[in-house]
Amino acid sequence: MSAQPTRAESFRALHHGTTPLVLPNVWDPVSARVVAEAGYPAIATSSGAVARVIGYDDGQLTPPADMFTAIRRIADAVDLPVTADMEAGYGLPAKEFVERLLETGAVGCNLEDSVDGAMLDLERQADYLSEVRAAAGADLVINARIDNFLYGGAVEDAVTRGRAYRRAGADCVYPIFAPTALLATLADGIGGPLNAHARPNGPTPADLIARGATRISYGTSLHTFVTNALRELLPDLT
Repeated sequence: MSAQPTRAESFRALHHGTTPLVLPNVWDPVSARVVAEAGYPAIATSSGAVARVIGYDDGQLTPPADMFTAIRRIADAVDLPVTADMEAGYGLPAKEFVERLLETGAVGCNLEDSVDGAMLDLERQADYLSEVRAAAGADLVINARIDNFLYGGAVEDAVTRGRAYRRAGADCVYPIFAPTALLATLADGIGGPLNAHARPNGPTPADLIARGATRISYGTSLHTFVTNALRELLPDLT
């Protein structure tokens, strides 16, 4: 029997534990090892950070093969469940997407519902998530990102999308950049695990957990923080 379903189920269970799941997003094997050494129970990647490290930018601009290779290197570097931020799936059919992602050793993924600055059709996105779930079975923990707050969307639309994605098989939903004050409304309206976005210098995980978040991630913010620290350091090295 493959160990992967067991690792996926272990990662899924972290979404329902007594302690909220905090995931500082990584971008390469070194950052993944640092997070593992700090005692976090799982590793999450940031698509934007990974893309920039390998020479591209966020927004589905990374060739899928390059992203899958980067995820494999991260998964090989740590003995923890790895969930991969895969943007909107890079235009891949669900079955191919799942097969290639599972081959990297990842047991989870983020899938977002906007491309090129526009929200995807709700039914289309729900159908894609359903196809991913059918192809993966229990071997993949799906975090369905809701992007409408990036474009001034309403809480009602986020709730509608979240409910549809949960029905389609998502394990968790992620209304990225939702105002902290709305998290309790979203958690109550959607049900199930809710991912919220933290960053250095706030909002903190404690703030977000108090509002109803059960999973916390940092997106590209940690990579940006480290990059800015290097930028500030460099003039002093001359």
